[in-house]
Order: sequence, then C-alpha cells, then structure tokens
Amino acid sequence: MIVIGEKINGSIASVRQAIDKKDPTLIAQLAKAQADAKADYLDICAGTEEDIEVETLKWMVRIVQDAVDARICIDSPNPRAIEQVIPFVKMPGLINSVSMEGNKPDIVYGLAQEYGFSVIGLAVDDDGIPRTSERRIEIIRNLVKKAGEYGIASERLFMDPLVVAVSTDSNSMLNFVDTMRRIKTEFPRVKITSGLSNISFGMPRRKLVNKNFLCLMLYEGMDSAILDPTDKEMRRTLMAFDVLTGKDRNCRRFNDAFRKGTI
Repeated sequence: MIVIGEKINGSIASVRQAIDKKDPTLIAQLAKAQADAKADYLDICAGTEEDIEVETLKWMVRIVQDAVDARICIDSPNPRAIEQVIPFVKMPGLINSVSMEGNKPDIVYGLAQEYGFSVIGLAVDDDGIPRTSERRIEIIRNLVKKAGEYGIASERLFMDPLVVAVSTDSNSMLNFVDTMRRIKTEFPRVKITSGLSNISFGMPRRKLVNKNFLCLMLYEGMDSAILDPTDKEMRRTLMAFDVLTGKDRNCRRFNDAFRKGTI
C-alpha cells in the first residue's frame, strides 16, 4: 500500500506551535521519523491563516527537503497556494487536492501537467460532500475526464471517495466501500486513497477503529491512505495483511521485521 505520512500538519497542536515559533526542529524530526518508517510521501499542510499559508508552506518544504530525501505531498485547499509552492519542490510528488469546486480542476491539473505530479481527487463539488455513492461517482467521473484533457494518465490519480465520521453517519464505511468498488470497476487504473483517521472522529479508542477500518479497506482494494506511518499498530496491521493475503511469501518480511523489533 502507498502510505502518505500525515504528521506534518499545522492542525496538530505541536506542529502549529513549531510554525508559530519558526522552530524547524520538530518539522525535521517528523520528516525523518516518517521517512524511516517507509512512508512513500510526506504530506505537508500549513493549516494556517490564508495570508501566511504560502510563506509557511515554503518554509516547511525547505525544512523537510533538507532533512530527508522523500517525495512530498503538498496539501492545501487553495490551488493558488499550491501554485506558488510547487516550484520549490525538488522532485515530482503529490498534490492534495483537486475537486470539482470552481476552477480548481484547471489550476491543479495544469500544475500536475507542468511539474509531473500525481493528484489526489476528492468527491466534492460546489454543493459540498454528496451523501450518495451515485453523486460521488459522478464527480469522480468528471475529475478523471478533466485529468485526461490535461494528458494526466489514470495511474497518476488518487481518488478519495471521502470518509466521514462513523459517529455521525453509521453508513460511512459502507458508502465508502460502495463508491470504491464502483470506481475500481469503471476506472481500474485509478488508485483509491483516504484520509483514514476521519472515520473515527468523535469516537473513543480511535486507533482501534482506524486499525480495523484500514484492514477492511485493504481487503476491499484501497491502494493508499493518509495515516501515521510511525504508529506500530498500523505497521503491524499492514504487514499482517500482506501475510494473510499471500503478498508476503513465506512470511519473510513479517518474520524479519519481528526479529529486528520493528513491529
């Protein structure tokens, strides 16, 4: 599975404190820890006021790139912020995200085409998050079509059917699965991703809910997730899944990780 590390995000209190103090230490530590945990991408989200977002993102990108040699996922709801930051990213990574809101597709896909980035797409339009799978599929269909107009292959698209908190919608996971299955059928080369921890918002024992959601969604065919790669329980779940589904032949990776004490 493609892991997108979630820890460098200004919505996390300790990260926001580091941003406010312009202290690079924690940002660099988080980058190293996630890279050491084999994250495929490091998500970088400022989570600040709009007037300082671009400056903050550039600062965070510089710290991460000085600390590790890892692909970056630029995370902002503002495509114009991404436009100003993306030239400072050393190698193609991910843009998080595009939706069918306003002119976002033209801006984001234009940047992806120019800089060779892949793109996370959200099943959202100007009316917000749809409640039905049918409407979510329609939005994703439009996003895939628009990407094709910019010459962006389906393999470079990470579509997020959107996980909403199960505490507010008991059918959240079932709707996610239904949408994912339909995307896989219609667009088999498109990758499926998720903001995994959203499922447990408002719940006790959130890590327990997240871990079980991850395992179920992997079995259903989810290709990627934004999660904490340094969480041992998450790593154990990923490795156990590979054992149980025959991806880890003779359990070699699992046994090796156990001997090394990494799981």
